Amino acid sequence: MTDQELSQTARQLEATIVASRGAKRLELQPQLSRVLERLDRSGQHVPARLRNLNAVLLDEAIESRFDNMPL
Repeated sequence: MTDQELSQTARQLEATIVASRGAKRLELQPQLSRVLERLDRSGQHVPARLRNLNAVLLDEAIESRFDNMPL
């Protein structure tokens, strides 16, 4: 996948995630993380908004694990 295709994929994932709720957002996080990692490894600039979105999704994933933990 070219750098331009990776950037386009990241933008598409961002749009899908922003429009989604709950579990669907969490399902897309690993894919977003992989795309951002590939962009970074290829020397491309990864916008702060995408890094922040990935961080928010990671926080949501961690919180959802604790929400289901029995007391």
